[in-house]
Amino acid sequence: MSKKLTTRSEDYSKWYNELVTKADLAENSAVRGCMVIKPYGYAIWEKMQAELDKKFKETGHQNAYFPLLVPKSLFEAEEKNAEGFAKECAVVTHYRLKNNPDEPGKLMVDPDAKLEEELVVRPTSEAIIWSTYKNWIQSYRDLPILINQWANVVRWEMRTRLFLRTAEFLWQEGHTAHATRQEALDETILINDIYANFAENFMAIPVIKGVKSESERFAGAEETYCIEALMQDGKALQAGTSHFLGQNFAKAFDVKFATKEGKLEHVWASSWGVSTRLMGALIMTHSDDNGLVLPPNLAPIQVVIVPIYKGEEQLAAISEVALTIKQQLLDLGVSVKFDDRDNVKPGFKFNDYELKGVPLRIAIGPRDLEKNQIELARRDTLTKSYVPIADLGTVIPNLLKEIQETLFTKAANYRDDHITEVDDFETFKEILNTKGGFISAHWDGTSESEESIKKATKATIRCIPYTSVSKEGTCVFSGKPSAQRVLFAKAY
Repeated sequence: MSKKLTTRSEDYSKWYNELVTKADLAENSAVRGCMVIKPYGYAIWEKMQAELDKKFKETGHQNAYFPLLVPKSLFEAEEKNAEGFAKECAVVTHYRLKNNPDEPGKLMVDPDAKLEEELVVRPTSEAIIWSTYKNWIQSYRDLPILINQWANVVRWEMRTRLFLRTAEFLWQEGHTAHATRQEALDETILINDIYANFAENFMAIPVIKGVKSESERFAGAEETYCIEALMQDGKALQAGTSHFLGQNFAKAFDVKFATKEGKLEHVWASSWGVSTRLMGALIMTHSDDNGLVLPPNLAPIQVVIVPIYKGEEQLAAISEVALTIKQQLLDLGVSVKFDDRDNVKPGFKFNDYELKGVPLRIAIGPRDLEKNQIELARRDTLTKSYVPIADLGTVIPNLLKEIQETLFTKAANYRDDHITEVDDFETFKEILNTKGGFISAHWDGTSESEESIKKATKATIRCIPYTSVSKEGTCVFSGKPSAQRVLFAKAY
């Protein structure tokens, strides 16, 4: 397979799909709409998991696991949630196959093995978790419950794209129970802040924190908080959501607790999650026409060492130095690979690691050994320099930090340059079709205007930013009074 990619300017969608497969991140599977996450892609996801898991546990959360299958009656209990996900649900109706008498060697569903109650393959886990919480909660002493689970979910998407939208995907979902409204609301905001901190400081992706409009809220939530990112093609991507559920699920499943005063009250709740969609965000925020560009905090391999040699004698001399460098960097907490494969040439290795986004590449040849130096190449800038071997213990950690910061700054500058204030609908449409990005515009707060804008432009309200100053104006579509600007964009 050719490693050369379609360029972003030629076909952004094709560039993305090629990059995911050629960089060995993921591929389509034998199951329609489902993907195989390959080891290199999963290694990036594992680093995301590890950092988020650490943050959750630092704030008092514990991991648990709940069933994949949800009885239909439980799924239906919270009406808005059930309606919101109904069209995407896969349903198990039978529990056995048998030999097909009409087609030897083939199997058929056993009609005698029909389930008494159909089981929904979870699109989200509120129903099964809140039916469980009913057994766990009796008193205020049982609260709060701060649970997270790492799991897979199934949403039967008709149009799929690797990482961004697949029928099955991996995620974490937090589900918390609280004694007061304020505690649940504080939890919701806390998690949204954790997501924003993770995206910006770990993934080098600048995000805008805000709340969703009513039509964009999670089904069954009173309020949905979110972080929104902007991709290089000017489209927005929802990078994480945290939902204030009020008492909706507690009422649906009759989850009550005895207060200190002995009264029975319904529990207050939050739920929140990020998924392997973050992999798509990572790719589309930083990568270029040569392949992946990975922030060092997420790179499975932060430094690769490639020997350049002729014959076993040169390789042995280079390997001795390379392995010493590798151990020195490992001791500093840097992940390193020494690629001494003899079945491919250095040029192939250079291109391969460039495609896979390894932040730093060290090349060592016989002349470098004579001068006690190495050639150091940066993936983000594609620049090279020569560095004394004795200085690598200082230079490499500092460069990795610099690359992390540079990638964030570059993405933040692009995002900021693509937030445009607009006051009339004709300009709104023009900016959307030419420049793209976020459009900051007044909205009258009605679902009618929101839906009309969406039908006319395919742009949706991505969020109502925390930082949006309440300044009266007129709606960009209806001309009616508006209290503040919101952010519109076309989105993934």
